[in-house]
Order: sequence, then structure tokens, then C-alpha cells
Amino acid sequence: MNKSKTIAVLVALCGVLTLSSFLIKQEKQRIYIIGDSTVRNGQGNGSNGQWGWGSFLADYIDNEAVEVYNKALGGTSSRTYFTNRSLWQTILDSLRPGDIVLMQFGHNDSSPVVDSTRARGTIPGNSNDYQEVNNPLLKQKEMVYSYGFYLRQFVKNIQNRGARAIICSPIPRNKWEAGEVVRSEYAKWAEEAATQSSAEFIPLQDLVIAAYQQQGKDYVSKHYFDAKDATHTLKEGAVLNAKLIAEYFSNKPELGLAQWIKK
Repeated sequence: MNKSKTIAVLVALCGVLTLSSFLIKQEKQRIYIIGDSTVRNGQGNGSNGQWGWGSFLADYIDNEAVEVYNKALGGTSSRTYFTNRSLWQTILDSLRPGDIVLMQFGHNDSSPVVDSTRARGTIPGNSNDYQEVNNPLLKQKEMVYSYGFYLRQFVKNIQNRGARAIICSPIPRNKWEAGEVVRSEYAKWAEEAATQSSAEFIPLQDLVIAAYQQQGKDYVSKHYFDAKDATHTLKEGAVLNAKLIAEYFSNKPELGLAQWIKK
């Protein structure tokens, strides 16, 4: 091979390597967040003064290496998010092997199984029980399952795509008894579902309650919630919840996210 051809080959090879390097750099780790209004409130811009923690999680993550997509939607339960094809199926279709899906449901699962407005309730617990109902919104029969069952179905779908599922227990409400924050059974069922489906689990309820009880009811009620709403957090409360999740990742390197958490 003469000198000119050698140079041409080297130039072409350098171009391929440069392009390959560029493409590799573009392949960021992706984290999808799904859940209800305590994860993403309204349009996610705080227009009503309320925020979900999913709007702030990216602030604690290395955005050069990780892309965070907050796909939570207010008003949804585990049931309605899973069965709405424009929500869950759209995310499933975009999942790549190695992606992470972080989920938190529960606040709306205690709603009626059948009503004329939302029909979003699930059977309490983590069983395989089901109930056949006439859904007045869909105008058709529907098989309704337990809260934990839907979580396990999310995990199964995610794992079938080669992605990773992380279940969070729902954040607590600003409800106190005898000086302590009231706990929800949905946290227990979420952990059971995670264990049964081999998903990762974040005891978010426990983390938030520990912070609330250290700061006290008066502080929590003044800084994290509006006086008329014990469920949805103000910005400071949402930031706290996001920070607690990031700290949990940082302290649990076995979850594989510690290297992306900002110090």
C-alpha cells in the first residue's frame, strides 16, 4: 500500500473511531419515573404551589451521565397507569436494556374500585385476587386486581425488556397520632411485591417519616404542606423527598446508582 492510500485509510479509521466514540457518549443511563401526583403534580411546574419529588430527583444526579424522565401523572393509581396504553405502553416501547424504572403508587389505590368519575381503586393487599366489574368510564367489563399485583406486573414488563425496576413505598401524608406520623399499609404491600418480583425496593415511607419526626409536626406542617392538603407536598417537601431518595442510592452502592449521585 502506498503512502497516500495509507493516509486515507488512517483518516477513515479515525473518522469511524470518532463517530463510535460520539455514539457511545450519547448512550446515557436512563431513569424513568412513574407514579401519581405526589411524584409529579399538575404539569410538574409548581403552578398550583404543589410539587412531586420526581421533579427534583434529577437535581441530585449527574446529568452528564444520566437522563431522568418524570412520567408520573396525577390522579393515577397502579391500576389506571398500568391499563392506560398511552401511559405505560408508551414507556415500555421506549425501554432499552439497562434502563431503570422507578415507581411509586398507592395514594389513589384506596379509591373506590367502581365509581362514575375515576374508577381507579385496587383491591387492598398483594394477593392474586381479582374482581370483575363493569367500568362505567370504559363502558366495558374489567378485571381489577390487587395493588401489589399491579406492581408485580410493572416489574415483569420491565424485566422482560432487560431493564431494572425499583419500587418505592408511597410517601406518608401529613397525618399524626400521639406525636408520630401515621403509617400506611401500602408501604408493606409495596415491599412484599418488590420481594416477590425480585425488584429493588426503597423504603421511602420510613425515610420520610424519620425526617418528619425529627423535625416535628409544627415544622412539617408549616414547611412541607399546605394547611388544606395533607397529601401533596409544597416545593420544600418535594425537595426533601427527592434528596432522601438520592441519599439512599448513595448509601446503597449495591443498587448500582451511587456513582451518579452528586456529592
